[in-house]
Amino acid sequence: MKQDKTIVIRPSRETDVDAMLTIYRRHIRHGIEDGVDDGDTPQPDDLRERRKNLKDRRFPHVVAIEGDKVVGYAYAVLFRKRPAYRYTVKHSIYVHHDHVGQGVGSLLMRGLIDACAAAGFRQMIGYIDADNAASLALHERFGFVRVGLLPAVAYRYGRWADTVMVQRSLGPGSTTQPPQPPLSRR
Repeated sequence: MKQDKTIVIRPSRETDVDAMLTIYRRHIRHGIEDGVDDGDTPQPDDLRERRKNLKDRRFPHVVAIEGDKVVGYAYAVLFRKRPAYRYTVKHSIYVHHDHVGQGVGSLLMRGLIDACAAAGFRQMIGYIDADNAASLALHERFGFVRVGLLPAVAYRYGRWADTVMVQRSLGPGSTTQPPQPPLSRR
């Protein structure tokens, strides 16, 4: 009888980078982001630098760990660079292909939402391929609402694809003034 391992969500570490890159490259080659030239995918040092920059600026960057194996990761970045948008993040979640459909995405989403709210962000934005029913359902379960459709903005598999924009409030959302200065700024 196989014993189920517990999946733990924790902040990413530099030692997680190679596993995260493997997951990301699989998504590039076989997932909804297919069609990106491998030369355009980040190299280990690129991902290490990106992760360090996000951590230095206090943006959440978390991994899902089963035993000692990274089975997924998620992170948030600024929605826009202008100061007026400093309380809004956009996010990405990637799950190892052997663990899709096993609740890893839900655990990562909960961890990322909690980390973003704790950091003082008020809104969370996501861009999802319109054909990715599983991701759309996941976001809906976590209170994201569809706020836009971007028709034909991606070209993959020999055809144009639409992207759905989703949004969720964090903490008090837009009901109160934000703290000054925001936690995400240095």
